[in-house]
Amino acid sequence: MFTKTLLGISTAAILMSGAAFADTEATAWTDLNMRSGPGPMYTIVGLIPANANVMVQGCVADASWCSVTYEGVAGWAAGNYMTANVDNAPVALAGGDERLVIQTMTYDNTENVAAGGLAAGAIAGALIAGPVGAAVGGVLGAGAGAVAAPDPTIITYIQNNPVEQIFLDGEVVVGVGIPDTVILAPVPDSQYSYAYLNGVPVLIETKNRTVTYIVR
Repeated sequence: MFTKTLLGISTAAILMSGAAFADTEATAWTDLNMRSGPGPMYTIVGLIPANANVMVQGCVADASWCSVTYEGVAGWAAGNYMTANVDNAPVALAGGDERLVIQTMTYDNTENVAAGGLAAGAIAGALIAGPVGAAVGGVLGAGAGAVAAPDPTIITYIQNNPVEQIFLDGEVVVGVGIPDTVILAPVPDSQYSYAYLNGVPVLIETKNRTVTYIVR
């Protein structure tokens, strides 16, 4: 699993295959963090809006994380939430489609890891997402597009009452589920809970344990 590889990193380098590959244009089908490295423990360096196009320089072997450039900013983004156009149809970067040829990259760099990341014992579980490339065919799901902001008093409460940071395998987007192993903090007098996940505070629907809003 990729997270196991990430934990063993000790030196800084990006290694690419010897073949020449052109950059691939891809589209994020939900608001998507750009990070300083290929994993949830790396710091956030930017945000790719839903439906925005990025240039993909390459991906790790399973395309779970890809090296991208968006509006002049370079970083890494989760390949599960990006599609490329192949034969006039959207294809998920992490879907394993053989028609989509992307440079394979390996990453070896522990710099710019978020506070409490690698040193904290790291990955505590995995986010519960829908099928890879759920946007393909027009099934965008709960994570796509703009999300209405909750009552400002809820956001203020979350910001004023921080809880311990937890790192989960995968990227935090609206609509993903939170595993039962994560203890949620309740928001008083509401149907919501919250947690600090992968470097960001998130608002969670308590009953179904899904992310409904990300505090940025």
